[in-house]
Amino acid sequence: MKPIVEYRDYRKFIQDYYDEQKRTSSFTWRDFAALAGFGSPVFLKYVCEGKKNLSQETATRVANAMGLNGYEVEFFQALVLFNHAKDDVERKKAIDAMQKVASANNIKILETEEFAYFDSWKNPVIRELAPAMPGAKPSKMAEVCKHKVSADEVAETLRFLVGAGLLNKDSKGNFSQTDKAISSGDGDFVPLAVRNMHRQMGSFALDALDNLPVEERQFTGLTLGISEEEYAQVLKELAKCRRNIMAIASRSEKTERVYRLNMQMFPLTEKIG
Repeated sequence: MKPIVEYRDYRKFIQDYYDEQKRTSSFTWRDFAALAGFGSPVFLKYVCEGKKNLSQETATRVANAMGLNGYEVEFFQALVLFNHAKDDVERKKAIDAMQKVASANNIKILETEEFAYFDSWKNPVIRELAPAMPGAKPSKMAEVCKHKVSADEVAETLRFLVGAGLLNKDSKGNFSQTDKAISSGDGDFVPLAVRNMHRQMGSFALDALDNLPVEERQFTGLTLGISEEEYAQVLKELAKCRRNIMAIASRSEKTERVYRLNMQMFPLTEKIG
């Protein structure tokens, strides 16, 4: 059975625990429920099937019944919060709790570096900016940024990017990118961070619309009435366009400015008919 820190669904963790016990003994759902103090012999079976939920109080009882100790109990409780979160604010709170538990016990959670990267606009901006400013101190990089960021924040961002293997730092203190492009992937935590990134960059787009001269920004849009099949075709064209633009950026040998390109398509009505 995998360590609990590799799980993203507490129901799957409980099911795997039950299956492992079942393979090596006459363990039943009734036995499991009794250990956790539940009157219904099938309560935990229903939890695994998604028919019932655990509260924080019952999560502690189940964790104890499974013999979890120390940080494992805290991580299990945070996992329950994550799976029951109603919005991104609650999900991020739960993820932060899981990261805190793992960090305090010198445990690495897969995806956390990816989550941290996409959770703040400073990371992709500084990642592009630092190699273009050899010898520049964090304070100078902070001055160049359009949006407010302190020298300390830039320095912390640089430490994270180097530690995560996203930037290299040579003996002279100059930075270079380890890879030209970064994909957001499809992990369980990362989509939440990517949504946060889109929110931040979306607010920057509104700011640019109001405060930048026309020659420094480009805003266009279309309102379309199309079918689901045509929608899928448009998405393919957007994906192709994105790849072509990344190819242009990858060939670039000189950065004169860091830009953000937002590509968005979303419905303005419900389905008709």
